Amino acid sequence: MRRGRAVAAATAVLAVVAGSLALTRLGSGEETGRAKNTGLPPATAPVERGDLRDSAQADGTLGYDKQRKVNAGAAGTITWAPRTGSTVKRNERLYEIDGRPVRLMYGAGPMYRTLKPGDKGRDVEQLERNLAELGYTGFTPDEEYTELTSAAVKRWQKSHDVKQTGKVGPQDVTFAPGKVRIKSVGAGVGEQAQPGAPVLETTGSERIVTFRLDVAESRLAKAGTKVTVDLPDGTTASGKVSSVGRTAKPGDDPQDDSPKVTLTVSFDEPDEVDGFDQSPVTVNLTGETRRDVLTVPVNALLALPGGGFGLQVVRGGTTREVKVELGMFAEGRVEVSGGGLREGAKVGVPKI
Repeated sequence: MRRGRAVAAATAVLAVVAGSLALTRLGSGEETGRAKNTGLPPATAPVERGDLRDSAQADGTLGYDKQRKVNAGAAGTITWAPRTGSTVKRNERLYEIDGRPVRLMYGAGPMYRTLKPGDKGRDVEQLERNLAELGYTGFTPDEEYTELTSAAVKRWQKSHDVKQTGKVGPQDVTFAPGKVRIKSVGAGVGEQAQPGAPVLETTGSERIVTFRLDVAESRLAKAGTKVTVDLPDGTTASGKVSSVGRTAKPGDDPQDDSPKVTLTVSFDEPDEVDGFDQSPVTVNLTGETRRDVLTVPVNALLALPGGGFGLQVVRGGTTREVKVELGMFAEGRVEVSGGGLREGAKVGVPKI
């Protein structure tokens, strides 16, 4: 990951603190602002007025959301499997065992038991809501599996030309939060399946980018933050941060063990990123913008003996040291105020 300019600038300030006292002789806090005829700096830079943007870049991976494994609901031989990259929707086949289709239904919880009249629970309600969406009604979707539910199930089973038992189990249905994309097939046609063993790996259908960001920079990327993503073909797509991880963990780089959080980005126009999968991308984040402020190069700052920071203002062959208040650090510059500063004034900087 490429660190944001704001963090780099703040780090530079610490270096300035250590070196500026050795480079510049400053008087006491009471003397700050007094003109001097000696000690001209090796170079100068102008005080500028404008907008300052806090930004960062991060390397990310373009893929799909909601990656999960689909485990077999029964033992037997795989007789049909979907094509990698295909999309499966509600009531469509995910796979077949011994010629018996296992169909996709929508729901957050798993199908872990065979449902029958008298059963109660959230899985019952999930099934009933799917049946109702498919037009098999005659009951009130709730957590109780009644004879009315069983009758609706029999009609559903009849429509698929399977035995009408009025019961539904893991050998019939798999739940997922929504339609899924087949990422890979773990057990091909002719192979044996065992209950609980993976047969498919799926994702959601939404395109997302995942990336990691230093905790120090995570303030730039709250949920809803607008971003741009540089794609592998050289184009750029716009989006926003959709989620921010709550746990910080060290990165994969052994040279950088700073804690990082994982974030995801969703796209404003998902069609713009069709054709890419598991591709490296660059995420550009822009945080706070300070408008119409005075700024100077970070390396113009001087550490004052009495505490705080100052600048060496140069005018007409003379210098004066003024104390300033610091604001945002970004883009190699720092927001400053106080000390009678004006746009265009010259301040001392190390020779480039």
